Amino acid sequence: MRGLHADSGYLLYRLGLRSGQLFNAFLQESGLRMRHYALLRFLATSRGALQRELSTSLGYDPSAIVGLVDDLEKLGFAERRPSPDDRRSRIVALTEAGRAFLRDSDEAGLRATDELLGPLDPAERETLHALLLRIAEDGLN
Repeated sequence: MRGLHADSGYLLYRLGLRSGQLFNAFLQESGLRMRHYALLRFLATSRGALQRELSTSLGYDPSAIVGLVDDLEKLGFAERRPSPDDRRSRIVALTEAGRAFLRDSDEAGLRATDELLGPLDPAERETLHALLLRIAEDGLN
């Protein structure tokens, strides 16, 4: 019988947990969690998105998106705007305060990643990133 560490899926799961712990620790002062941070990062690469699009793109349950956006709105990091295509729908967009938060948190995010990937040299980090992108593009879209 093979051990847990022989299973790549389990190792990815454990590293995901560790990554979440590190990011949540650096976000602790702001009151945000990794899910909020991921949503902000996604919004930073778009001109806004419908909540259902956020759910699909991030892989979060639609009901979770509502609460996350509510939290970010309370902090002034995101806002809901009327959709130009459907006035019943709202587009979630990043605010300037949200952009400033992301700029301010960049260094802390890099420190969390550095801690997680500490055992790897720069070339190994690039290789790991390229492999993870390949897996993500194939399996998460």
